[in-house]
Amino acid sequence: MNDILATTHRGFLTSLPVALHHDSVLLTSLDTYGHERVPACPSGMPCWFYPPRAYEQEGGPAKLWVPGRYARKSQPRSKVADVTLADVTRPAVLAAVAEFDRLGRERFLKVTGFGRARSYYLDYEGRLYDSKPIIGYAHGVSTETTSWRPTDLKGEDKTVAQRLEALGFTVAFLPNPDWTRDEIILACDLVEANGWHQLDSNDERVKSLSDLLQNPAIHRGRRNPDFRNPAGVALKTYNIVADSSNGNQLDKLVREEFRANPQEMRALAGRIRELFREGMGGESGADLDVDEASAREGGVVLRAHLRRERDPKLRRKKLADAKRRGVSIMCEVCGFDFERVYGDRGRDYIECHHRTPLHTTGETETRLRDLALICSNCHRMAHRGNPWLTVEALKTLVVGRAAL
Repeated sequence: MNDILATTHRGFLTSLPVALHHDSVLLTSLDTYGHERVPACPSGMPCWFYPPRAYEQEGGPAKLWVPGRYARKSQPRSKVADVTLADVTRPAVLAAVAEFDRLGRERFLKVTGFGRARSYYLDYEGRLYDSKPIIGYAHGVSTETTSWRPTDLKGEDKTVAQRLEALGFTVAFLPNPDWTRDEIILACDLVEANGWHQLDSNDERVKSLSDLLQNPAIHRGRRNPDFRNPAGVALKTYNIVADSSNGNQLDKLVREEFRANPQEMRALAGRIRELFREGMGGESGADLDVDEASAREGGVVLRAHLRRERDPKLRRKKLADAKRRGVSIMCEVCGFDFERVYGDRGRDYIECHHRTPLHTTGETETRLRDLALICSNCHRMAHRGNPWLTVEALKTLVVGRAAL
C-alpha cells in the first residue's frame, strides 16, 4: 500500500492509502495541476472521475491521479482524461437501451448494480427505462472504460435527467403517488384479517390487491413500472403494523378506525373493493359539492354515495311521497324552506340524502324512508369529515349551536 495525494469530495487535499498497479507511478507533486473544487466544469455538467486514471505529464513519466467524486481542476492541464457526464453520448445511451431490452429490466439492474428508479425514467419509443442505470452503462460505452456504479451517481437523479434531455431524449418524472385513504383501508383490511401481522410480497392476497390497485381507473395518467407492485403493497402492510415513520398519517388513523369499528371498516373495505373492480376510482375533475378534505377522506365510496343520491328518479319519488303525506318541503335538519325564502324560484328545491351509508347497506334497492330531504349546506356538513354524521346527529348539533 502507498499513500497518494487525492482530492476529497469537499475539495481538500489528503493522503489516501491505495494499492498501485505495477504500471502506475505515484503522483508526488501538484505544482502544475493545482487541484481544487470549482462550481462547475466548462460544460456546465458535474465532473466525475472514475476509476483512477493514468496520464502522462509533459516531460515526465506516467503518473496516477485519484481525485475525489466532485474534484475539479482549475489550472492548465496537459493530457488528462477527465470523465464527466458530458462524455456520455447519444449512441452510448442507445446501446444501453438495447442491452436493457436484451437482458430485461431485472437482469440489467443486477448486472449494473443499480436499484430501481424512484422518479426519473428515460422514455424511449413508448417504453420506460431506469435513468441512472442507463447512464451508468452508457458511460462505459462512451469512454471504453468501466461503467459507473451506484456510488458514482448517488443523489444525481436530476443531473442525469438533464444530461439525457441534452442528448435529445425524453425523461418522464413519475414518482409514486401517496396512498389514498381507500387504498390504505384495503391494505389495513389485509393486515386485520392476518391477525395484525404484516404480509409478504409473495402472499397471494398481496398480489391480488396489487393487481386491483393497478387498475387504470383508480389512478389516471401514466405510472411508473413499480406502481403499487406486490413489494410496495407488502411494505404498506409493514408500515401499518409497525407505525413506521415511512408511512403517512392516514396509516395510523385507518388502523385506529379498524380497531375501534372492525365490522364497519370491513364492510367499507368490501364496498371499496367492489367499486374498484367496477372501474370506479380516480374520477377526473373536482366535485363542486364536496370539499377537498371530504373527498380525500370519503374517496370512491363518497362519490358512489353521491351518485346514487343524485338519481333524479329517486328525488322525484321522494318529493311526491312528502307532498302526498302533507309534509313541507324543507330541510329536515335546520328547517330551511327554499320556497319561503326564494318564492316560486325555490319551490321544490331540496336535496336527497341517504340516511345510512351505502357501504353498510350494500347495493340494495333504496326505499323512500331511507332518504332524507335536506338543504345543500346541511348535506355538505353531513358528508364532511369522517365518520359521516347522521341526520339526527347533525340536527342535534344545529339545535345545540342555535341555543348558544
